[in-house]
Amino acid sequence: MTNVIRVPSPAKLNLFLHITGRRENGYHELQTIFQLIDLCDWLEFSPTIDQTGAALIQIDGLEDVQLEQNLIYRAAKLLEPFAKNLTAQKIRIEKNIPMGAGLGGGSSDAATTLIVLNKIWQCGRSTEQLAEFGLQLGADVPVFVHGLNAWAEGIGEYLTFIDLAQKQYIVLKPDCFISTQLLFSQKTLTRDTKPTKFCGYQESPSDFGNNFEPVARSLYPEVDEAMQYLDQFGTAKLTGTGACVFTEVTENMNIDDILKNAPCKSYLVHSLKQSPLRHFEV
Repeated sequence: MTNVIRVPSPAKLNLFLHITGRRENGYHELQTIFQLIDLCDWLEFSPTIDQTGAALIQIDGLEDVQLEQNLIYRAAKLLEPFAKNLTAQKIRIEKNIPMGAGLGGGSSDAATTLIVLNKIWQCGRSTEQLAEFGLQLGADVPVFVHGLNAWAEGIGEYLTFIDLAQKQYIVLKPDCFISTQLLFSQKTLTRDTKPTKFCGYQESPSDFGNNFEPVARSLYPEVDEAMQYLDQFGTAKLTGTGACVFTEVTENMNIDDILKNAPCKSYLVHSLKQSPLRHFEV
């Protein structure tokens, strides 16, 4: 196969997630840490013959998602007007990051698409410009465009890049699909956590949780079961709005046993200092 570009799209964990307020437009202000991990989707880009004009982008591997709703497709359409070398592309996705899991798989795939097509199509957009495009697709997309771990504020658009110690995590994916809209609509959701600083997290990370965790556990028994299981071995945390939960690996853990006996799908992941796409070149 010639001219095929195969690249990884890494997932992320939210090491904590606080809601600190609400804007007049209804969006919630938050604070979080994005930690990139080595669980990755893989995207393959290859030139194809454009038969119809409408099929400039073909996507294989996400047949359950309507093309116009697909973040990969939408990312490509944002770049099209800037292309100096607009070639039809077939994008095949090998989906390893579970969907609706709080791991940012769709956002990461969109960011990878922006980064790769920016080069293939010779769009000449800077990383900052690509991140602005990404924000139109979702609040998590810019951090993947930049490809660095970050302290995030606002709705996730204000990023301060940070250096985090390299660690391993056990991640569980409960067998449920969480409705983010349902979680946000809960009256019991805490929306006024006091804003803090990264240095506060560094001093006492165990004090930092996820405001969505109590409502996710009450609405989804599978999440509660997974967290109870991990709490036997460490401190279980919810990532994003879920459904995935995780705990940091410590020296005394029997990792194989924990993974084997988990009540749902389990992963051992490693933290990343930066995205594999950080210095991507065609």
